[in-house]
Amino acid sequence: MRIVIVYREASEHRMTVESFIRDYRFRTGKDIETINPDTRDGMSFCRLYDIVEYPTIIAIMDDGSVYHSWRGQHFPTISEVATIANT
Repeated sequence: MRIVIVYREASEHRMTVESFIRDYRFRTGKDIETINPDTRDGMSFCRLYDIVEYPTIIAIMDDGSVYHSWRGQHFPTISEVATIANT
């Protein structure tokens, strides 16, 4: 399972996202991949997974299908994401 957060570093949500990433790493020992939607690769990723709201956390299965996603400012708990990541 691949966990990705799509967000803009130059946004009002930056501190919330980076705090979540730091806390997730501290509690699970694992990293969350980040993608900037303003880069060429980020734009392609967002088109592929129909991401139009930032920040978005998305759990992607090994076959590339979306298992779960959370959009906007209402972040899941770290436990929720860690449980899904271990699925």
